[in-house]
Amino acid sequence: MRQLRSVLRFILFVTSTLGLYVAWFLLNPFVRNKLYWRQIIFESWTRSFAWIAGMTVEIIGSVPEPPFFLVCNHLSYVDIGAIRSVARGVFVAKSEIKGWFLAGPIVRDMGAVFIDRTNRRDIPRAGAEIVERLDQGEGVVVFPEGTSTKGEDVLPFNSSFLQFAAKSGLPVSYAAITYRTPDGEQPANRMVCWWEDIGFVPHILRLFQVKRFTAVIHFGDAPVMNTDRKLLACELRERVKELFVPVS
Repeated sequence: MRQLRSVLRFILFVTSTLGLYVAWFLLNPFVRNKLYWRQIIFESWTRSFAWIAGMTVEIIGSVPEPPFFLVCNHLSYVDIGAIRSVARGVFVAKSEIKGWFLAGPIVRDMGAVFIDRTNRRDIPRAGAEIVERLDQGEGVVVFPEGTSTKGEDVLPFNSSFLQFAAKSGLPVSYAAITYRTPDGEQPANRMVCWWEDIGFVPHILRLFQVKRFTAVIHFGDAPVMNTDRKLLACELRERVKELFVPVS
């Protein structure tokens, strides 16, 4: 039953993703407000993903209104669907995603800001692109841990992700995300968190075996500001750790 559920959900996921992308691509030339049209498609995708995956999103605190710059711990690609379903924004993504088959162009066209974490000279360019998104009235979400984890703790934040925010004195909002599965299901740290040496497709097929699960997003009370990027990274990590509930 679990395997059948997984396969059917995966087919629905691929169909809905491709269908929404084709709709965006075909109608885009005729839509005057490109930004709003992209937001509609992205939001529709996150809602369809949540429904297909059986994900319920529980919110604690107040969701920031765009434009905002938000940092959050990172547990899985599922974070994108969960956060975007409640907060209107785009995401900062590692540059490697641009080369992924099909996913690369889709992520790019949905407004992602790509950053090469191995090239410090790429940081100012990415920062300028983030500022452009904020000036357009969008929120921007970054995962400064730089990788997804098992959900035991919050890793140190990479301060390079926050360089432009510190330099410009930008207020940075923060949130902590965690997951839980109901009694009788496999634990969320295995089924939802993406930390093992396993590819995307095998993992999402595993995720889709779970009948339902809950994403809990706890938003911080007030943004943080600091002109020193390292101090800003440390303070934000401590704030996120205070809100974070380990995944079990």
